[in-house]
Amino acid sequence: MFHTLRGFTLKTLLVILSIIFVFTSCDDTTNTLGVGMMPETSFLTKQYQTYPVKTRSYEVGDSVLARTSTCYLGRFSDPETGTVIQSDFLAQFHVLENSHIADSLLRNDSISNCYLRLFYGSYVGDSLASFKLSVYPLDSVMSPDENYYTNIDATRFYDESKNPIVSKWYTLSDRNVEEKVRWSTKVYSPHISIKLPLSVGQNIFEAYKKNNNIFQNSETWINSGLTGSKGFYFKLEKGDGAIAYITSCRLDLEFDVPTQTVDTVAGFSLVSTEEVVQANRFDNSNLETLLSDNTATYLKSPAGIFTEATLPTSQINITDTINQASLTFTRYNSTFQNSFKLDIPKTLLLVRLDDYLKGYFERYTLVDDKTSYLATFNTATNTYEFGNISKLITTILKEKKENTATENADKVLLIPVVATYDSNKKLVRLTHDFSLTSARLVGGQDDIQLKVIYSTYHK
Repeated sequence: MFHTLRGFTLKTLLVILSIIFVFTSCDDTTNTLGVGMMPETSFLTKQYQTYPVKTRSYEVGDSVLARTSTCYLGRFSDPETGTVIQSDFLAQFHVLENSHIADSLLRNDSISNCYLRLFYGSYVGDSLASFKLSVYPLDSVMSPDENYYTNIDATRFYDESKNPIVSKWYTLSDRNVEEKVRWSTKVYSPHISIKLPLSVGQNIFEAYKKNNNIFQNSETWINSGLTGSKGFYFKLEKGDGAIAYITSCRLDLEFDVPTQTVDTVAGFSLVSTEEVVQANRFDNSNLETLLSDNTATYLKSPAGIFTEATLPTSQINITDTINQASLTFTRYNSTFQNSFKLDIPKTLLLVRLDDYLKGYFERYTLVDDKTSYLATFNTATNTYEFGNISKLITTILKEKKENTATENADKVLLIPVVATYDSNKKLVRLTHDFSLTSARLVGGQDDIQLKVIYSTYHK
């Protein structure tokens, strides 16, 4: 007979104590949770394997989507590679809603000056290099609904049979500005100043006095029929040695305003912004030497050379689980000594060739870490590393199994890009990198390696 203890039999109590003993005897970690429950004949092994990857330089052909808030002006012969790039651009001007010229300025009968000013934040090359620039008013409107590319035919928008409204020689280091002023960021913003015929600004001023609705918005301004209302083509005619990164274009009407003490200058301005179209035009030349070099592959921006890689998915074991697949591109150190050496691309996009050709940038696509990835240049290792592209590999393998793979299924491109993030470090925008950069990568006739880690369950 069993004795009871406050409602429990002795047998029940012994069962409870044995359960407590089992749990307190267990390891307090869960590293082996699930493994101990597997049949003794089943176990997991991991396998590490490398595969050769073929790479080559991929010619862009000057035709990439010219979607950027920066314009580029100049010509630069790269002393390291012998390649040459020339750039100029077309730009419209934005009008804030219900903009107006101040009443105090309307008392004037005429303006005193009219300028186009091209402000640049930085440049590549020699600031003392001389260039000839011609400015043409646009006859046709650049539609915001159209995609413009870096090989844009500017003659679609201006009449090349007519003379430019102004031409001028300039240097980025403006010698007309006093030295102490030019180096004072509080007083002076570096820019190219282009004085337009006074009649251009005067016609705008008189049209406004008759109908101030011409500045109601950008659309009314563009359709006003005035010179420059549809924008300007800034055409580079001559010169070599520098390219300026134009961050803002401004059309200024200036007025002399007498005061009791001294005459001053006041004005009204229109600015080119992302709300209206700005289209860059690039012309790359002498790329043949780099494209035919099979001892390496190249990256060259803007709109010059990408690197193409062919993934060896036909050699990969489809029956095992791919835990990780990494691909590293190593840059050759440059031994070239020159103060005008180009920068290295900072960020690369790895994207499938088919996706790029089908309008990856046109669709405002962002990376998904499945079929597209980003890598930043690692200065410590001199590499761009894509740490895990296993999802891309499994996607290609699945397409081949289902017979939906295209001829280019295994091909990916490395593209220099600019990635824009919000305050929460979330990627919000991805565009081509149009700054002047260059890199020579290990590859070509020497394969690089795809490193794959598999996991396999054995029974």
